[in-house]
Amino acid sequence: MDYHLKPVSRTCAATDREFVAGETCHSVLIERDGEIIREDFCEEGWNGPPEDSIAEWTTIVPDLAAKPKTIDTKSLMTYFEQLCEDANPAHGQLRYVLALLLLQKRRLRLEGSRTDEDGNEFLEFIGSKSEGPFEVQDSDLTEKEIAGLQATLNAQLQQELDPAA
Repeated sequence: MDYHLKPVSRTCAATDREFVAGETCHSVLIERDGEIIREDFCEEGWNGPPEDSIAEWTTIVPDLAAKPKTIDTKSLMTYFEQLCEDANPAHGQLRYVLALLLLQKRRLRLEGSRTDEDGNEFLEFIGSKSEGPFEVQDSDLTEKEIAGLQATLNAQLQQELDPAA
């Protein structure tokens, strides 16, 4: 089952005080009338999780006014091509995640797959502008592993785009 939760609120559920970017926020999930609702609390308004809470966690309030930096598809494709040319086995999982992102953005097309004599499956991609072909080993990663690799990938690409960050 997928849950779609709203991002951090602008105000505390207990005090109505506006959150400030960088402060600690306590978040809880509560079921009300068959819906899962997220409530966020500032330090002053936090008295522990409500009795009917399903989950709780702390987070840092992001700068709600700042626009997140986005990495354009062209940069993703360039990085993917570099990783494919390098062919370093240590980058196999990053190549796989990048291929999935580019496939989702319709920058790569899946042309097929093949299995080698050791039973390893490889996905065969072509770029939407006729680049390639590219062959990427299917890493068969869990959603959690993919999310972790995406975070690593985002950090690496952001650093390349903005070395001062």
